[in-house]
Amino acid sequence: MSSLFKSRRVRATTAAFASSALAFLGAASLLGPQTGTASSHREAPQILSDPQADNTDTYAFVSPDKPDTVTLVANWLPLEEPAGGPNFYPFADDAHYNIKIDNNGDAKEDITYEWDFDSSYESEDTFLYNTGPVTSLSDPTLNFKQTYTLTRIKGGKSKVLAENVPVAPSNVGAASMPDYAALRDQAIRPTSVAGESTFAGQADDPFFLDLRVFDLLYGADLSETGTDTLSGYNVNSIALQTPISNLTGGQGDPVIGVWSTTDRPSIKVQAADGTQKYKGKFVQVSRLGNPLVNEVVIPIGLKDAFNALAPENDASVAPAVDSVNDPEVPKLIEAIYGIPAPKTPRDDLFAVFLTGVKGLNMPQGKVQPAEVLRLNTSIPPAAEPNRLGVLAGDTQGFPNGRRLADDVVDIEIQALEGAVRTGKLVEALAAGDAVDANDLAFESTFPYVALPHSGSADAGAAAPTGPVAAGGGGMDQGAVAPNRRDLGPTAASPAQPDESVVSPLALVAAGLGLGFAGYGFVLVRRGRRNQVES
Repeated sequence: MSSLFKSRRVRATTAAFASSALAFLGAASLLGPQTGTASSHREAPQILSDPQADNTDTYAFVSPDKPDTVTLVANWLPLEEPAGGPNFYPFADDAHYNIKIDNNGDAKEDITYEWDFDSSYESEDTFLYNTGPVTSLSDPTLNFKQTYTLTRIKGGKSKVLAENVPVAPSNVGAASMPDYAALRDQAIRPTSVAGESTFAGQADDPFFLDLRVFDLLYGADLSETGTDTLSGYNVNSIALQTPISNLTGGQGDPVIGVWSTTDRPSIKVQAADGTQKYKGKFVQVSRLGNPLVNEVVIPIGLKDAFNALAPENDASVAPAVDSVNDPEVPKLIEAIYGIPAPKTPRDDLFAVFLTGVKGLNMPQGKVQPAEVLRLNTSIPPAAEPNRLGVLAGDTQGFPNGRRLADDVVDIEIQALEGAVRTGKLVEALAAGDAVDANDLAFESTFPYVALPHSGSADAGAAAPTGPVAAGGGGMDQGAVAPNRRDLGPTAASPAQPDESVVSPLALVAAGLGLGFAGYGFVLVRRGRRNQVES
């Protein structure tokens, strides 16, 4: 085994890595339902050093304002500090960014949407991202520009849907970009397909949770809960809105499986003059369907292997599939809090996390168990979305797809404790992590993600307070989550949590070993432009 790990340290990744990954995973119980689905920020050793390729979250939901369409959102490049100049946060030119669709339940992609980016400078004789106020994506004052090509791959055939589409830039600050919302609007473009739109650019990170487990278990007295750790940080978002009929199969099945991936050339060469060159076959280096799987469950020595694994191979990991029926987490909760663990076997969890729930989001016919996000496109948007989704009677929410406002952390803990089986929430765990909403309100129209935090915001000036109306991403009525940090470039002291909130999830997280590897500031320093050799 040590020789296998040693081979992973080399910079050149071979095309055989994916098959090796399957062998590694087969030797360990990795795909248990302990985490359900979810977020994936800086979760694996190799992807830790490649933030441009790092998938953070994937979302799929019936569009609330256009219910004949589905919106797909995938995020990359976690923990973007808004003031992270001078190079800020571009997409990689030498990567394929993909959103994949399975529409017949076999866990193989039937449709792939691929975004490929290209960077350019107005002038390379300045260090500035922009040389003056930017009011248009075509302004010469926007020194660094990116465009992309969107390609659909279906039935082995490729079709370009959009070319030379501008990317919404990083939000440098109010002086540089006095009307960032206008720049966002300019980056929303139609494709060649009727009723379809695409977007790529910076956005507020929509994932919300409290991650202060590392401070002696939330302050040693459970006082450090109820604050959104990801508040104030941005991500790079890619979004597609398309008619439902473009995604579903020809057999009348409304259920689709969704996941996102990143592909890189298999060989990276670092030259003595500082340039980098990539060549060889493109291989998968990151993968995300349901939230938190690789981040929390997978052992550190095998996380890179999971990122290279195709969903169609998930079910071949027999020990892991067996562990779905007898998970560890409910036993930990029973030991710590005295809440009895649900009886096994756990067919309810097998359905939620691997096949879809019958009558909700299980595909018709034979289903290949796989860790993908399953969405029943025939269920219309909820008039009053609930953050707990299906568990609260809102069948348009997680685990039926995932909306931006779905509280996946609280949902998954409840599911592990048997809420899907009994139809009742476990009251002792009702507080969850005490973070029930995003720090910013979501938009009411495509692409729905909130505008990115500004690099020049005064300390506390952008801190949201008070109730926020329902947003397009499935936001229910309620208070916006408290900020983890002020939004200005100097980051003053964090908002104080409500000390009356004591979250049982804190010790549960400790028992799980919530390995959110190395959360911290990600200041991407973009050096010389990479060159891709075929």
